[in-house]
Amino acid sequence: MIGHVPVNQLKRLLVGTPLPTAQSRHERLGKTTALAVFASDNLSSVAYATEEILRVLILAGAAALSLSMPIGFAIAIVIAVVISSYRQTIGEYPQGASDYLVAKDNLGTFAGLTAGGALLIDYTLTVAVSVSAGVAAITSAAPVLYPYRVGLCVFAIGMVAVGNLRGLRESGRLFALPSYLFIAGFVVMIVIGFGRYMLGGVGGASAAGPTTGAPLEGPLTAFLVLRAFASGAVALTGIEAVADGVPAFKPPEVRNARAVLVMLGTIMMTLFLGTTVLASLFSIVPRDEETVVSQLAWLVFGGGPLYYYVQAASMLILVLAANTAFADFPRLAFFMARDGYLPRQFGNRGDRLVFSNGVLILAVTAAILTWLFEGSTHALIPLYAVGVFTSFTLSQSSMVRRWFTTRPEGWWWRATLNGTGAATTGLVLIVVAAAKFLDGAWIVVVLLAGLIVVFLAIRSHYDEVAHQLSLEGYDGPPPMQHTVLVLVGDLHRGVVEALQYAKTLSPDAKAVYVELDPERTHRLEERWVKFGLGVPLIVLTSPYRSLLGPLLEYIDKLLTRDGNHVVTIVLPEFIPARWWQHLLHNQTALLVKGAMLFRKNVIVTDVPYHLRH
Repeated sequence: MIGHVPVNQLKRLLVGTPLPTAQSRHERLGKTTALAVFASDNLSSVAYATEEILRVLILAGAAALSLSMPIGFAIAIVIAVVISSYRQTIGEYPQGASDYLVAKDNLGTFAGLTAGGALLIDYTLTVAVSVSAGVAAITSAAPVLYPYRVGLCVFAIGMVAVGNLRGLRESGRLFALPSYLFIAGFVVMIVIGFGRYMLGGVGGASAAGPTTGAPLEGPLTAFLVLRAFASGAVALTGIEAVADGVPAFKPPEVRNARAVLVMLGTIMMTLFLGTTVLASLFSIVPRDEETVVSQLAWLVFGGGPLYYYVQAASMLILVLAANTAFADFPRLAFFMARDGYLPRQFGNRGDRLVFSNGVLILAVTAAILTWLFEGSTHALIPLYAVGVFTSFTLSQSSMVRRWFTTRPEGWWWRATLNGTGAATTGLVLIVVAAAKFLDGAWIVVVLLAGLIVVFLAIRSHYDEVAHQLSLEGYDGPPPMQHTVLVLVGDLHRGVVEALQYAKTLSPDAKAVYVELDPERTHRLEERWVKFGLGVPLIVLTSPYRSLLGPLLEYIDKLLTRDGNHVVTIVLPEFIPARWWQHLLHNQTALLVKGAMLFRKNVIVTDVPYHLRH
């Protein structure tokens, strides 16, 4: 039964009933759902971007925390520039404004593969980091679950993957509520926080003392400020998701994608700036034992239901940030597979009209990564953000090249906007790579180089296959000699039907029996006269009781007769009614098929005989 009803029923329960191809247009996303699908990664960074800034500034003492506001506004300006840049990119690439496609189109194959590989790595890390962070929030509240954190991470990854296997529109419905609950919670916190500050109703948080275990205060250097800026710039991660997913929008795709991108940027800047400014006004100091958002929510709400609501919403959005990666990784893999740089299987749509192979590969890879790093966000963070800023920089540099090449009306200000974005994200990339290189960023650099080599090797293989299969200059095959052999180990109804089938292929078909026991050979020859259907029986002796050795030697002799001699081996194979009954029989057919798989001019044909219950 395992191969029939139960597996199909389980698949239908988890994934849902298959959708016809004609339904694909109706499975696209409206603006409300699309915002939830593509915003979760970006919004989740609001929960920790401010804290990342403060954790760097505190190294120069509590007085340096006052720089968090100007750094926050600088990051907000970069966000606005990048959002505007991607609006232009979406207009130029309505079929999908993936950084891979844009860089490949304008800067060449190597730049495109670099952007594509960087994003594939970043999406995988997004799943691992966000789920680990969300599970860390759970285990902080319930320490008894800490030993099971890796299992919880894998479970969460599996749940998000299943949600995405059900289709983009359905996953949007599943994950929309947490995204909007998060937005609502932070808006309420920011509004009430500013109101209470203006009324003088909130005192400063613990203004003394750095984070637990922090190093001694050092000088406030320009590099430290740049590090704080680069750390806070993780707020930009996920902006490219909308541009990657343009084909997933309902028509008019470009207008809807641009509208969602602007909404995403507006919400993100509002929440990020609001959180950063409030943290500065309330003199919040980052602490290892409590997040900045938790401190801020406690000061604003004084504990109570709203405090726990913000904490729960933050935990949910951190886990569901993986949803953005699950929406974009499969689509990027499809683009690269279409161009021959990834296996073709990434281009196949599943039952629910999603690129299910990409979803499954992402889930498995992220789960392995989480297991290797033991579900530690701290261990994974140094690998994060290098990939996305690499793709940002390449994409915006590509658009500068495009404007200088095409020179449409207003091209100069478009080029200036993209150039500013490229310079800024390029600076962030350099600072992030330099600051985190020895902490683990070097792994991403090495992995990216390895991926590019793999991409080029895959494309080389596909090009070679296409060349060898091409009909250009082909004069047709030479005359073919054909020998049909039926491999028998006994004589029963399944063998008789296989002999009958072999005679339809060639009236000169022969049966081959490898002798392992002379007594069995004698009994077989006696019955062959009556049930052998007149097919000659060739007995190959095997003094060392090897089945394959004498058979392969005989086939090789046949093939040497002619350069275009083809041997077809017909395998009689009875099929038990129950799956477990296969374990009770020799798997001779599998052994023969495996041995013949890579032998030229040898064809293996199964003739199954199905047993009753």
